[in-house]
Amino acid sequence: MSLVELIAQADERGLAVSGLACLDRCVPLLGGDDEVLRPLWASLAADAAPADWTERLEQTRGKLDAAAGDADEAVLLAHRMLVTAPAERSAAGLREWADGCSLAALRIHRLLDGAGARGTGPADECREGTAEGLSPLLAAELRRQITVLELLSAHGPAGLRGALEVSTEGRRVLRAAVSRRSRRDG
Repeated sequence: MSLVELIAQADERGLAVSGLACLDRCVPLLGGDDEVLRPLWASLAADAAPADWTERLEQTRGKLDAAAGDADEAVLLAHRMLVTAPAERSAAGLREWADGCSLAALRIHRLLDGAGARGTGPADECREGTAEGLSPLLAAELRRQITVLELLSAHGPAGLRGALEVSTEGRRVLRAAVSRRSRRDG
């Protein structure tokens, strides 16, 4: 099943986790540490109150919402994921956000791989199921996004821990890619 199909079939929690996982993997671009999104993850647990998401999202934005003015495109894409997160956990708002986060995270990985900033190309096509010719960094991000949605689909709230583990691994990979790019660019 393609990533686009998985997002279309995901329930409210799956959509929230999908978007949050994309943001979590890209949080190093926003200067966040490994724990900055933990409260948001906790707000998606089975026993969390729906209002927890709204409150914790605002707290997170306060910690990460630095002006993105002169930032490069990868940082701007990550910043957009944060600011477009819906304050209420409704399926419609979360679906649009999760879809946007998916695309933004793939584009970020494509940029960090040096594949260029222009055009849509593989970052869009791979979501439909065409994964040939993807760079290793982009292919790994695509696999992570699919895995997160499959975990939530198969295990419901119990899949949250696995999704967090997948996201943590992806954050480490992205942090290493950012570091390589910084060394390369001087």
